[in-house]
Amino acid sequence: MSSNFFAMVNRMKLIDRWALMQNTSNENIAEHSHCVAVIAHALALIGNRKFGKSYDAERACLLAIYHDTTEVITGDMPTPVKYYNDDIKNVYKDIERIAGERLLAMLDEDLRNEYVPFFTKQDEDKELWALVKAADKISALIKCIEEKRMGNREFDSALEKQEKIIDAIDLDEVRYFREHYLPAFYLTLDEHTK
Repeated sequence: MSSNFFAMVNRMKLIDRWALMQNTSNENIAEHSHCVAVIAHALALIGNRKFGKSYDAERACLLAIYHDTTEVITGDMPTPVKYYNDDIKNVYKDIERIAGERLLAMLDEDLRNEYVPFFTKQDEDKELWALVKAADKISALIKCIEEKRMGNREFDSALEKQEKIIDAIDLDEVRYFREHYLPAFYLTLDEHTK
């Protein structure tokens, strides 16, 4: 029997983000998930090394890689629509759950349980999912910064909103990342190489 799971995951590169915005550079959910995975891994390591936490950094990275995979079925719902009100938000969460179940059903039974935590949040991963969510927000901020640096005024208010969201995240790891690593994203290549 042939499984469609990995072929579907591979389609993440076809799902564009920021559909309601004029972009200077398109971003798909595969690229976004890579960025979120890198940041979630870094947040976990920062937490462990700087703040005495005991995060499983590799697991945080894996959760982040798969965090938007259901969008190969649902597409990327624009944030203003997805969070317009609680009714829409709850219906969309149900749609995401069903999409996750469909993807899991594409796996061989002996592998399926290994992938369940990527589509159904487990209590033991609660702290890691908080890091993934924070990394997701940081990734969105980075996209806004990049668009703004390219002169795209379309992202002015999104940038301002994302900066406030990051400032409001109450995690030591995020504050450290914001202070020590985010400023570099505002620089040009020439400023990086001086």
